[in-house]
Amino acid sequence: MLDYKKQNQTYLSYIERYMEENCFCNNSEPQAELFEAMRYSLLAGGKRLRPIFVFDFCRMTGGDWKSAAPFAAAIEMVHTYSLIHDDLPCMDNDDYRRGRLTNHKVYGEDMAVLAGDALLTAAFSFLAKAPYSADIRIRAVEVLSHCAGELGMVGGQVLDIKSEQRECTEQEVLDIQSRKTGALIRAACMLGVLAANGTEVQMDAAGNFADHLGLAFQIRDDMLDVIGNAQELGKATGADTDKNTFVRLYGLETCDELVRMHTNKALEYLYLFKDTEFMVETSRFLTTRRV
Repeated sequence: MLDYKKQNQTYLSYIERYMEENCFCNNSEPQAELFEAMRYSLLAGGKRLRPIFVFDFCRMTGGDWKSAAPFAAAIEMVHTYSLIHDDLPCMDNDDYRRGRLTNHKVYGEDMAVLAGDALLTAAFSFLAKAPYSADIRIRAVEVLSHCAGELGMVGGQVLDIKSEQRECTEQEVLDIQSRKTGALIRAACMLGVLAANGTEVQMDAAGNFADHLGLAFQIRDDMLDVIGNAQELGKATGADTDKNTFVRLYGLETCDELVRMHTNKALEYLYLFKDTEFMVETSRFLTTRRV
């Protein structure tokens, strides 16, 4: 019988230790402050949702999940860079992230920008050096660059910025959030399948799972901005009141229904994988969470 908390902690401990020991440890370089700023945000904790998706999809596809650590670290680097830049005064202008001062509040805006730039660049170095065949590594670069770049997360951020001065339609909100949040979740699930040398059918299923779960996750996140506790969340609540969120579009009651619907749709795509109990529990937790 699955011990969910134990499995989750196993994944968390492994990615934390891997990044602590392998990411930007060379303090003998003259630009040591850059490494310090990168590690400040990268090692700041959090749910490590995306690395967990990499690990568990690798395991469910029949691979050695520990070998996927470079892929898991790479996607966490991209996620962390996006958070550093999102917090900047020119973006969301946030003072706290994960319960402590944001990167630019500690190291200054210039260093925060460069720390984010360096994390994004380093992510692809980790993909390129991962212990897989050249074909798998090239495909991994393709997947992550597509999901993180102009067609994915960055594109979603642009749409979000351009929509700030007006009320968006349902399709526009979906366009924003499927890119801004959902794209990296999609990349994580697909990278896990790639690490296990899965089939194209499994890659498609992982992507479809992620699309629906990413929507459920973002809708729940929007709900928590209204009903959540700032101390528990480690960041301010009520910040999205005037933004184009799912709560503003649908209201809390409908959002709750949509979270359940998209979570159930996501789980339908797990039939191609083995031993899915952990991923089912993870999906349920993420879409009913309070933090």
